[in-house]
Amino acid sequence: MVQVYVSSVIDAGADNVWSRIRDFNGLPQWHPQIADSRIENGQPADRVGCIRQFHTQGGGTIREKLLALSDYEYSCTYEILESPMGVSNYVATLKLTPVTDGGRCFAEWSAEFECAEGREGELAETIGQGVFQAGFDALKRHFGSR
Repeated sequence: MVQVYVSSVIDAGADNVWSRIRDFNGLPQWHPQIADSRIENGQPADRVGCIRQFHTQGGGTIREKLLALSDYEYSCTYEILESPMGVSNYVATLKLTPVTDGGRCFAEWSAEFECAEGREGELAETIGQGVFQAGFDALKRHFGSR
């Protein structure tokens, strides 16, 4: 099992950041790598079990299922159902924790998955930097962080 963990501090309160990232269908509004997204079967984007299908800027199609969503814990957990990356049993969690000093928040994005032997490092780098860190960098730019 490959594990990826990326964290960052965003110069905005957890409530504000959560309002930007909470929408399971809202990736195109805040993540630079996502071109478009839709929730299948017309379900609400905050219903556990809903499935989002989105396209990356590179043209790949990914389907993910929402496993948990907590407004209290500022977290969401999802699994990849289909992806061109060659991962299986992929489960990820995006979580915010308020930092009371300065009205900031601590953001964590982690994932566990399986993949073909020899691809672990490449996929961990792609997911960790190209997806998770790229998302945090976009949030920091939006909220005026360093």
